[in-house]
Amino acid sequence: PDLLRIFAEEYAAAVGGVLHCFSGSLAEAEACLTLGFALSFSGIVTFKTSDRLREVVRLTPPDRLLIETDAPFLAPTPHRGKRNEPALVRRVAEEVARVTGRELAEVAEITTANTERAFRLPSG
Repeated sequence: PDLLRIFAEEYAAAVGGVLHCFSGSLAEAEACLTLGFALSFSGIVTFKTSDRLREVVRLTPPDRLLIETDAPFLAPTPHRGKRNEPALVRRVAEEVARVTGRELAEVAEITTANTERAFRLPSG
């Protein structure tokens, strides 16, 4: 609630952005999406207790979906408890593909395009 209040006070909808390592509720996700933010999901989405977060992933519009490792923390299952590294982002992508019913290659295309757009990177 504090974050959403600050977003409103600071006119965050005018610039949008990315919510790093999103782990909030569906209601919080909807509020952030309404403000124009993208949601970035980390290894948390692979944890067996993260059914609620997987539901958020399922309902996130494809054009607002990002993935990350949050290295060196929050390593995805089966690497949980170990040092996280960028190469493990594939495991996050695999879980996003599984819960959204997409192929891994499609998730890679979607999240790459979203990253390029969100961070104003040259597409390639």
